[in-house]
Amino acid sequence: MKTEIKKLPQSQIEIEFELTAEEFGKYFDKALLALKEHVKIDGFRKGQVPLKMVEEKIKPEELLMEAGDLAVKATYPKFVEEQKLEPIGDPEVQIKKIAKGNEFLFTVTVSVLPEIKLPNYKEIASHIKGKEISVDEKEIQDTIDYLQKSRAKFTTENRPAQDKDFVEIEYSNEAINDNKTVKDRFILGQGGFLKDFEENVIGMKAGDQKEFTAKFPENMPRKDLAGKPALFKVKMLSVQKMELAEINDEFAKSLGAFDSLVALKENLKEGITLEKQESEKQRTRGEVLEKISMQITFDIPEKMVEFEKERLLEDLKVQVNNQFNMSFEKYLASVNKTEEEIKNTYKLEAEKRIKNFLVLREIGKAEHIEVTPEEIAKDLQKLMKNYTQDQLKQIDINQLTEYSKGAIFNEKIFQFLENLSR
Repeated sequence: MKTEIKKLPQSQIEIEFELTAEEFGKYFDKALLALKEHVKIDGFRKGQVPLKMVEEKIKPEELLMEAGDLAVKATYPKFVEEQKLEPIGDPEVQIKKIAKGNEFLFTVTVSVLPEIKLPNYKEIASHIKGKEISVDEKEIQDTIDYLQKSRAKFTTENRPAQDKDFVEIEYSNEAINDNKTVKDRFILGQGGFLKDFEENVIGMKAGDQKEFTAKFPENMPRKDLAGKPALFKVKMLSVQKMELAEINDEFAKSLGAFDSLVALKENLKEGITLEKQESEKQRTRGEVLEKISMQITFDIPEKMVEFEKERLLEDLKVQVNNQFNMSFEKYLASVNKTEEEIKNTYKLEAEKRIKNFLVLREIGKAEHIEVTPEEIAKDLQKLMKNYTQDQLKQIDINQLTEYSKGAIFNEKIFQFLENLSR
């Protein structure tokens, strides 16, 4: 058998196969045996018809195509394994020449993982340092203030709204939300709305309606509205007095296992520190990966890009359903886009993710990084604790195992790169 590989754009290859007449002839015999099971002739039981009669019974082109199909299925996978190719998706097969007693020619076009020439990634990683983490008193106090507000006591008041009241309103404006009436709730004087908007709301009682002009902020994303005045129609739905608990040892005890305000602050400092450390770790990992990737150029297989775009779209569908409690069809109508248009907006993000994945994979191969079955089993135990018994029944364990293996593999690579900068 002769073979020839041609490189095509977008990380595709074309493999040309040529089987001799003798090699191809073996597949005729196999094709007859395969078709024999489906041929019926009076006087013979199913599958017992003599091969000569089978060949006479079936159409010559049917026998040819069966032999060709068997030849392709036998030779292509074996060639892929021998050449250590990494194909993506199903191959496209084209028959070039097929006839009994002659050589058999066919080509296979398939996307493959690209060849990646890594730069000096060790040198790049060694120069990327993480920032020193610190937590100041203001950050701790801001968190305590948030906890205090989240546990505030609210009392409905039949009086004009005043500073620090919690108000519920509905409003409309011709320039935004298609002039539809929108509901909102916020604390007056806390910067939750436009400053002059809030000033006009002060003094309104439940049931009051009012029209006034307020300026949009200068830094508004919509440049056509930024800094410009606009007419708002507002109705006050409710006014509530917000009573905040005093921040002391008793307040700390009410939050859980804290015996004092000092203990609460220490716990918050530890929690904020861990959050910052995790955030900084992700930032440095993103930086090192970006700097390595910037020095590499290769074609990203289009099939991988399409698959990733589809995956990102599916993530959006779940997000729309969970966060907005809205069907995806309604969401598409609200943003005035088709599903295909939204999917195409993910092209750059999909390419970036795939490139990062391939670069990490190549570094892992270069450093002989492996994941053991024991590591996967241990990680799976942790992951499964996050699911209920009913959820576990619906989980594809093979898919979860692959996810776990990939996560551990990437973590090991990042830890290897991080150690280079220490």
